[in-house]
Amino acid sequence: MRQILDFQNKQVLVLGLAKSGYAAAKLLHQLGADVTINDRSPLNENAKAIELRSMGIDVVGGGHPDGLVHEDLDVLVKNPGIPYSNPLIVQAENKQVPVLTEVELAYRISEAEFIGITGTNGKTTTTMLIGELLSGSSREPLVAGNIGTVLSEVVQKASNDNVIVTELSSFQLMGVDEFHPRISVILNLYEAHLDYHGSFKNYANAKKRITMKQTPQDYFVYNADDEHVSAFVEQTDATAIPFSVNGLVQTGAFLQDEVLYYRDTPIIHAAELGAPGAHNIENALAAIAVAKLCGVSDAFIKARLQGFTGVKHRLQYVATVQDRLFYNDSKATNILATTKALNAFSRPVLLLAGGLDRGNSFDTLIPALEGVKALVAFGETKEKIAAAAKTAGVKTIKIVDTVEEAVPIAYGSSDMNDVILLSPACASWDQFRSFQDRGDMFIKMVHKLK
Repeated sequence: MRQILDFQNKQVLVLGLAKSGYAAAKLLHQLGADVTINDRSPLNENAKAIELRSMGIDVVGGGHPDGLVHEDLDVLVKNPGIPYSNPLIVQAENKQVPVLTEVELAYRISEAEFIGITGTNGKTTTTMLIGELLSGSSREPLVAGNIGTVLSEVVQKASNDNVIVTELSSFQLMGVDEFHPRISVILNLYEAHLDYHGSFKNYANAKKRITMKQTPQDYFVYNADDEHVSAFVEQTDATAIPFSVNGLVQTGAFLQDEVLYYRDTPIIHAAELGAPGAHNIENALAAIAVAKLCGVSDAFIKARLQGFTGVKHRLQYVATVQDRLFYNDSKATNILATTKALNAFSRPVLLLAGGLDRGNSFDTLIPALEGVKALVAFGETKEKIAAAAKTAGVKTIKIVDTVEEAVPIAYGSSDMNDVILLSPACASWDQFRSFQDRGDMFIKMVHKLK
């Protein structure tokens, strides 16, 4: 960890006492800042708040009182999920106080270089896969970020012998300033989180920040099949390394005749990949490009790709019950992710879908639903998804309230050799704290069937 002076004797407000806010407050205190942390929830009996107070950090809970943003405030560090319309953030920006996320703080103290991965879909899988491909290489990878491990905690343990492989959300990237990965990766861009960003343009601009500080000595690995991502090539100084499933890209990774190549060298046949689905070919190509830039051998890459079966909550195989195969894809929080999940299977699929209603329709899901054997819809969007399934010609449509109800209902509608797939196409926050909790509930109910 680099002992920087950026925050010494500075007045810093940390907004949000989640995992990243707690870690950021402790780190800023260690760096000599005068820290106040604020959360809208009451914190009198909160163990983290009690610990921070014992360190001399001012903890303010139960709302956002006036005076937190004052003339002497130097920096505001916010939880990524807090929108920029929050009154405290508006006040800070009006006073020209820098508004950062914990990613920027972590970058400034890190001795290790970064590999940053973003995109609408596939971030977690690709991040984990890159970590697998680099494991045992000259620089041991540490995997962190939006994947669930707090970045500013990981970088404190990192040295020049490590590389930080980090998943980055658009929320996190909006709050970076100096952040400068050695290798950046943008997998794809589709409409998502428009309730937060306001427009696709704003969302894309947030993602683009991953490469904006890169130099010609750095690398930008990008999806050449995505026109929005490809447009960023003209806007970065980094050396561009494309990947493609639709054509030859001589300077990068590509799919030809069902074989994954890097430049002119075949790496692995698509059928040998351990993780199922066409979307995982894209993820693998991106990971191959990164691994080759880091000097990993072809044989090692192939072996790791064969052994990598995916990550929890992303097309995760759960169990086989009476010859029915259960898959947990709870991380599919948008329509595109569910479309890709449905396209991954050749067997009949019974789909469990639904969740938070963000006001969008599900018309773009209709083509993917046309091959679905049955739908069990739940959550706030259950009626909307059921309507889309009816338009798609799905013969069996069940509407329930919860995932707990959906699992046995789907099982009762299934036959031998069917796939029962949780792929919600929606965020989880109508009924769960996270997509992980939703997936864990699905897994629990599957094991109850057993």
